[in-house]
Amino acid sequence: MNTEATIESQREKAPARLRQVRRIITGENAHGKSVFVSDGPAPNHTSDPSLPLAHVLWATGEAAAPGNEPAPAGHAFAFHSKGGSLLRVVDFPPDENYDTSGLTRFLDEHGVRDTGSARHFWFHKTQSLDYAIVLEGEIYALMDEGETLMRPGDILVQRATNHSWSNRSGKSCRMAFVLLDVEPGAKI
Repeated sequence: MNTEATIESQREKAPARLRQVRRIITGENAHGKSVFVSDGPAPNHTSDPSLPLAHVLWATGEAAAPGNEPAPAGHAFAFHSKGGSLLRVVDFPPDENYDTSGLTRFLDEHGVRDTGSARHFWFHKTQSLDYAIVLEGEIYALMDEGETLMRPGDILVQRATNHSWSNRSGKSCRMAFVLLDVEPGAKI
């Protein structure tokens, strides 16, 4: 069976908490010709059951692991990578399925949680420019003032602002994030 069929078979059988992400990596061979270097499940994913399932597919900058694999299994990542980028796919469960104490602990460990009078448990702020793309399902993007429903194909450009994600659909929502480190005061 080919890799694509294997990944698709795993997606159909696995609960949302265990869904794999297929990662295809390119490079060049000894003759300078472009080639596929790898094709298979992304090795890096969260293991804490109180957090959404998140796969980091690639990293550049300080968070990247040393060597040829910047996002190996078991390598811990913060929200973004100082001096670089992260590519992350996240499966957000419905809001009612969260262990909010575990999520609060995680946000506090990374120093990003809104500790004021946040109107939702996911409110956080990072020093990053994030391209957030809904792949499957739907989710509300929340700002301090206002919210908007996002559906597959919708893209939010999050410019180092306080924000939250609220899944009120009763089903998982899969999103892709490209997170770029930015210096405080940078024009984004």
